[in-house]
Amino acid sequence: MSALQKLKERIKEKGLRHTFSTLWKRFVYFHWELLWMERDLVSPIPPHTLRPYTPLRLETITAQNAGAFAKHFGDRVGTMAELADEGHTGHMYLDDEGNTVAFIWGSNGDYYDRHYYGCRFPVNEGEFFEFGGEQIRAYWGSTLSVDFQLDLWKAMQAKGCNKVVDVCETHNIPALKLHIRMGYKEQGRVMHVYGLFGRWRFFRETRYSGSRLDALRKPSQPTVAAPAA
Repeated sequence: MSALQKLKERIKEKGLRHTFSTLWKRFVYFHWELLWMERDLVSPIPPHTLRPYTPLRLETITAQNAGAFAKHFGDRVGTMAELADEGHTGHMYLDDEGNTVAFIWGSNGDYYDRHYYGCRFPVNEGEFFEFGGEQIRAYWGSTLSVDFQLDLWKAMQAKGCNKVVDVCETHNIPALKLHIRMGYKEQGRVMHVYGLFGRWRFFRETRYSGSRLDALRKPSQPTVAAPAA
């Protein structure tokens, strides 16, 4: 299929306005806002109504076992191996056939994200930076999104960490709601990422007061204890 045919198909599927917006952000200009979030590793997890899932096998990601990503995350195999070689802590969850269906990473030092955002995220002593959490569609809405964070928190506690920090894109509403569900708090900082002509990236940080997530919050409910560390 030619590039023109692909463009016509995309316009037919997504609409002209959506297609133009996507192309503009990819080839001309985009601006992402990343909210800094934080959480201690021992406070109770708020209650939730996520569905259970069939048990999975947890393994630490290494350069040697990164091939398990091939089926569902084929474009990530090399990246996963690189992150493991750089010394970051990665967990992957395998199904009965040995295929990775979910993964998450943590870095207990400053993290330079050269694979996606292209900027450095500083980490203070006692903190770790959580990134890359993802699961295949079959597990969306399941407690796996909670469990893979708790498992990583325990692993990073064993390395001497007492706080998790990360960033979340303001346009990623499901991810923001997940942070609220897990009891994260806003730091009042925003990392701005600008892209120009698909080639250059620029960055700056700003601060804000109050909350930018209140509109997404549900009425408060009693909390339940987190699993013992």
